[in-house]
Amino acid sequence: MSHINSSLPDISIIGVGHHLPAYSEDNQSLCANLDVTPEWIIEKTGIERRYIAAPDDTAWAYAVAAAHQALDMAGILPDQLGLIVACTFSGDYQFPPLSAKVAQQLGAANAQIFDLQANCAGFVAGLTAASDRLKVDPSVGYALVIGVELCSRYIDRKDVNTAVYLSDGAGAAVLGPVVTGQGIQASAFHTDTSNYEAVRLRGGGSSFPNNGRPFDAAVDLMEMNGIATWKQAISHLPPTIRRACSKAGVELRELDFVVFHQANLRLIEYLVRKMGLGMDKTYTNVARIGNSGSASLAIALSEAVRGNHLKPGDLLAMAGVGAGFNFAASVWRWTLGAQP
Repeated sequence: MSHINSSLPDISIIGVGHHLPAYSEDNQSLCANLDVTPEWIIEKTGIERRYIAAPDDTAWAYAVAAAHQALDMAGILPDQLGLIVACTFSGDYQFPPLSAKVAQQLGAANAQIFDLQANCAGFVAGLTAASDRLKVDPSVGYALVIGVELCSRYIDRKDVNTAVYLSDGAGAAVLGPVVTGQGIQASAFHTDTSNYEAVRLRGGGSSFPNNGRPFDAAVDLMEMNGIATWKQAISHLPPTIRRACSKAGVELRELDFVVFHQANLRLIEYLVRKMGLGMDKTYTNVARIGNSGSASLAIALSEAVRGNHLKPGDLLAMAGVGAGFNFAASVWRWTLGAQP
């Protein structure tokens, strides 16, 4: 493992990558199974299509593909990784953890591994957990954080509450040491469990075990209450972002860019207005990609970097909301330069 200079204690993202399925489904195709129109979907969500994994695709293969891109951009070899965090609620197995399979396939022989399940807020939580670990123990060296989901495996394609939104994909980031004052500045989290049951997948949990019972769509497929999710997001995500800014010693208006979990374009538009920002200060891909859970923000960040939407020195906030409900935000002094 490479030696890390103790005079470089701050941690930043030094490489990003993403991977999407080969197939995407437009609203016209989806609406063949739904009692809504393509125009209704766009009006309510802004989503025009979503990506769907092929039957033989795997979460680990998506994660590894995104990881290779991030490692290449960072100029880091897999054996330099001291930590791999996989943020997912749709891994290939209940256990072993997906992060172990990623380490195996990358040849990351020196990496500690664990999976993090914070639903759609997972990638922001994973970045914070990894950066904290790197700061506490510089010998870890570099960390790989992956958001990956195969949501389509857990939804009813005839359920308008889930099929309209959810998609598949993976995004990844490599974290490493940078000069003092750069990289992650602060994180903030919030939890409101008053709508705990609003977004859930019960089947396979120990209260609804698979053993000894037939498939039951009522518990074995994802359930989502969109109204409850909307209310939670608009109530708690802006204050969580403001608290992260306050901890970082900056004002919300000083932010150069914000990347949100890509849940719903109309929700992002509302949040941006509520915070007094403009859509020119954010990047969205939910219209053409859909909501890929904990992968969505990671994919959006990777695309934003490759599209040269971020420049070194920019003050960036990342924010997401996940089932439970839990909210995560972090503020970064961006370090990566323009990418081809």
